[in-house]
Order: sequence, then C-alpha cells, then structure tokens
Amino acid sequence: MRFGELVHLVWINILESKFKVFLTSLGVIVGAATIVLVVAVGHGGEVQVQEQYKTLNAGSINVSVSTQAEMRDQIIGGMTGGGPFGGEWGGQAPGGETGGYGNRTAGRGGAPAGGAAGGFADRSGGTVRKQTVTLSGTDVEDIADLVPGLSYLSLYNTGTASVNGGDLTEDTDCTVVGVSPNYKDMCNLELLEGDFLTEDDVDGKSKTAVIGYTLAQNIFGSAYSAYGENLVIEGKTYEIAGVLAKMGSVSSGTSPDDSIFIPYSTGVKYVFGNDADPQIIAIAADVNDVESVIGSIKAVLSDDHPDASFTVADAGGTLESATASARTLSSLLLAVAAIVFVVGGIGIMNVMFVSVKERTQEIGILKALGTSRGEILLEFLLEAMSISILGGILGVAAGFALVPAARLAGITVEPLAASGAYAMAFAVGTGTAFGFYPAWKASRLLPVEALAQE
Repeated sequence: MRFGELVHLVWINILESKFKVFLTSLGVIVGAATIVLVVAVGHGGEVQVQEQYKTLNAGSINVSVSTQAEMRDQIIGGMTGGGPFGGEWGGQAPGGETGGYGNRTAGRGGAPAGGAAGGFADRSGGTVRKQTVTLSGTDVEDIADLVPGLSYLSLYNTGTASVNGGDLTEDTDCTVVGVSPNYKDMCNLELLEGDFLTEDDVDGKSKTAVIGYTLAQNIFGSAYSAYGENLVIEGKTYEIAGVLAKMGSVSSGTSPDDSIFIPYSTGVKYVFGNDADPQIIAIAADVNDVESVIGSIKAVLSDDHPDASFTVADAGGTLESATASARTLSSLLLAVAAIVFVVGGIGIMNVMFVSVKERTQEIGILKALGTSRGEILLEFLLEAMSISILGGILGVAAGFALVPAARLAGITVEPLAASGAYAMAFAVGTGTAFGFYPAWKASRLLPVEALAQE
C-alpha cells in the first residue's frame, strides 16, 4: 500500500469519528495551551524582574551590619530598625549632626556619624538590646583609602517615618531614605520634575525632600502635582524639591517609587536620631572587579570591627537570584504541563486500543490483501499522531487566545512564538510515544484470527 493511500485511509477514519477524536485530543489541547501559557508566564516573570531592577548599577555593592543581636531578634520575632522595611523605631531623639559623603574622588563633607545605634524592642520580653556596631563616616574613609577600584562611595539611611500632607487625612508610615547628592547617579535615578538633593542641602541640614512617583500619586493625586508642595515628616515640614520618574528597585534594595529622599544629615538629626543604622553603598569602577572589591571591603570592615558580621551584596547577584527564582517557577509549571501531556497520551493510548479492537476485521482484510505489518503499524501510528497534532494546534491557538485574559487577571505574561513550537513538539512526541504500542499490537494480529473476530 502506498503512503498516500495510508494517509487517505487515516483521514477517512478521523472524519468518521470527529467527536471521538476531539474528546481524545482534549488532554493534548490542555497540555499545549498550558505550555504556551507557562512559557509566557515564565518569560513575563523574567521581564518583570529585569524591569523591576532596571535601575540597578551592575557594579553596585551594598554593605550593612548584621550583628548577633539582630539575628536573635529575627529568630524570636523581634523588630529591628535597619533595612528598607525595618520595624518600629525605638525613639526619635536627635543624634549627632552628620554631613553627607560624596564621590570618593571629589571629597567628603561633614563629620563622621558617631555613637551606637538605638535600641530595638523585643516583643518576647520587653527588654532593649543595642547593636554593638554602627557604620559611620570613619568606615567610609577607611574603605575609600584601602579599597582600590571604587568610583563612588556613600552612606545612606533607610527607615519608616510618620508622614502627613497632601490628600492624607492622618499620619501614615512611609519609607524615608537619608542620602547624599551622589545617590542619584549611583542608583541611576531619573527626575520627572524638579531637582535632586544638593551638597548645600546636606551641609545645611535643609528640610528638602524628593518623592517617589507612586508615593507622589498616592499623596497628591498626581506625580506632577507633588512638585513644590510640602510634606510633614515626623512633625517637621519639608519642601518637595523634586519628583522621581517611575523606576523600580535600586542597588540599595529600596523602591524609589514608594520612598521619600531627604539629605543624610537632615535624616540623622530630625528623623532617625540615635536609632540611625546607616548602610554603605559603593560602585565598583569595573564590573569584573566586583568580587575582589567585595572581598576587600569585608577585610577592611572585619579589621575595624572584629566582633561584628556584615552583609555585603552586589546588584548582579540580586538580579541573578531573582531571575533564577522566576526560572525555577517556569520549570515547575513546565513539569505540570508535562504531566498534563502524559495524561492526554494515556487517553490517546486507550482510545487507540479500543479502535484496534473495533477494527480487527478491517485489519484482517488489509492483511489478506497483502498489507504488511509495517504498513498496518504506520497506519495506526499516523492516526494517533494526527489526533495529537490536531490537539496541539487547537491547544496552541487556545493558549495564545488566553494571553489577554491572563493580563486582565493581573498576571505578567510575555508570549513567545517559540512556545508554539515547543507545544507542537510535545504533542507529536505524545502521539508517537503513546500510539506506538496499540499500533504495534494491531500489526501483530494474524489475518485468520482477525477475520474470525466477531
């Protein structure tokens, strides 16, 4: 029998059982649609990560203190004051007046931050513990003098503070970041309106603020409307000198869209006080030297503070970790899609066994007319593959059709044309793998027994 005749025979059998073929291919349809959506969700996750961290400077390094007291607090559920989203601040008493730190090549202004960090409330017992180490201007100077390969170096402070103004009807806790003027260039911040903080703001401890895009919208109704308005932060009135464009996350881990930036010295004096827990942000001049620079920074800090431990993270590692998480999720979803295909393949196998049983006499007639085992096997294998290919086409179409619905549901999806090819490859493989054994069984039937079958 010629190949064209086999194809024609397969086509006739499919047309005679259209509804059964559709039901048989449902598993493959679901599997193919799942693969298209899984790839779209996975790629969307990676795009979202890249968009979220688009402002990360590839050579940026963030340094923070991680003491044993803090780790114990985290274990027992206590609240710490450090980090972008720290817990309750243990008081707002003004601390030492500290200037900002600029580009290490352009000089640094102000006196080093002195004193230990403030206390942290322990929920379990009400006792107060203190950090033994606080990063200061002295640490910045030591790193600048002893660590080569740095283009920028600066202290910054992050925490929550009570904010009022604009459309707010009551005090609201917001993220406030005390920075030096070069923080804008270090974190690739872009301004929508106005200007960023200046050296004069730092030197004069001025009550000037720069507000993030999303926070400006939430407080003033519009990002553009926030420019030139006033905000009350911890009882002090600040003028908004600038509004940031929508950004994402930055090297320090802070989201500028939801933050208020004030001069570092102003933050120490009026917002953070003795509870200030400064961190250091540095920029390596050469991205390829980040690892060696991190090692040098750790060595300098270990020499200065032998009893403390430090967390030193680079932006590249942060981005890589987030992207790896998105890829892991994609792999898990692909595994689910593969399981769906297996279920669909089992359905095809069962239907093909039934089809072989129902067409036993047809097989006997074909063999009596001289059709070989290989041709019988090929006929039933082509039939199984045709069912899976049909399911694959319908599934791919359904998957791409569901992309807008997924977006309406708030899921970030970025469909790829290659996902259609992946789905079709899975469909063909499923039909071939699960249709082979029924086809082989059909080819092994003896003509006399097949013709005698009722």
